[in-house]
Amino acid sequence: MATRFLLIQVFVITLFVQSGFSIKCHQCSSSQDPKGQDNCGAYKLFDTRKSIPVDCNSDESVTPGTFCVKITQQGPRSFVWDGRWRQVIRRCASVADTGVTGVCNWGVKENGVYWEECYCAQDGCNGSSHISTTISAMILPFCLSIFMRYFAW
Repeated sequence: MATRFLLIQVFVITLFVQSGFSIKCHQCSSSQDPKGQDNCGAYKLFDTRKSIPVDCNSDESVTPGTFCVKITQQGPRSFVWDGRWRQVIRRCASVADTGVTGVCNWGVKENGVYWEECYCAQDGCNGSSHISTTISAMILPFCLSIFMRYFAW
């Protein structure tokens, strides 16, 4: 009985451990783009071929972390003379405001600026326009139900 429980624990832990490597995230900020360019995807589709994800535990990373974040801010219409103002930041993160990855949080500030923060935990996942949950998080309940059914305590 104790052996089965130990095997279940080892199996569950291996779903979340990734062979000791740190996560790699895209890193850019539209506020640092050269004039006339959109390298971080504020107004155009983000080109992941032009941005190589950096190791979040290396000196290249602006902020160290264990997962990725994409922060989007957008002003109300006519916020700036040429239309809607937008800013995108992609980087590593160490703490999610909600404590959960694979989700997006959003809101509106008092000045009318819309904000959205999306957290994820796969290499380069902050390069997409949407964040998806990890396969491990989707498979875990299924695997646990199978183990519970066949290995009753």
